[in-house]
Amino acid sequence: MRVPACLVLLGVLALSGCGPTVDLTKGLKVNVVDSGWFDAGIINGQNKLVPSITVTLTNLSDQKLVALQVNSSFRRVSEPDKEWGSRFQSASSGGLAPGATSDPIVLQSNLGYTGSDQSRQDMLQNTHFVDAKVQLSAKYSNIQWVRMGEYPIERKLLTK
Repeated sequence: MRVPACLVLLGVLALSGCGPTVDLTKGLKVNVVDSGWFDAGIINGQNKLVPSITVTLTNLSDQKLVALQVNSSFRRVSEPDKEWGSRFQSASSGGLAPGATSDPIVLQSNLGYTGSDQSRQDMLQNTHFVDAKVQLSAKYSNIQWVRMGEYPIERKLLTK
């Protein structure tokens, strides 16, 4: 039985693009650069603060991570099962090479706290203020999302 040469070549090309799958829980490190409450300005006459985290990602694997993406799910600590806001972002457009670290990635919730009669710093000290945390997930190529960890949002004001 003879297999046409074009089918053999097609099979070789298809297999050459497939490398070993990287377990992101071991092959990708999340580095928290900063977290806090970002001053989102004045919205409808009220000061607005949103939870924010800045991270970098380091590729600990020996494979290039193409189309690397990160997703954040913000939650109030008093409601750990209820998402309060989220942010999805591409982490590296050209892929993250082995041993490389991404540029800083800023992830901010679309929801937060508003107040009109308090300064932004006073809002952080309000007795009704509830701290937040963020769950980060990552994926690359067509691999499924992998939970990378949960990180507290510091109770401090961020202006950048």
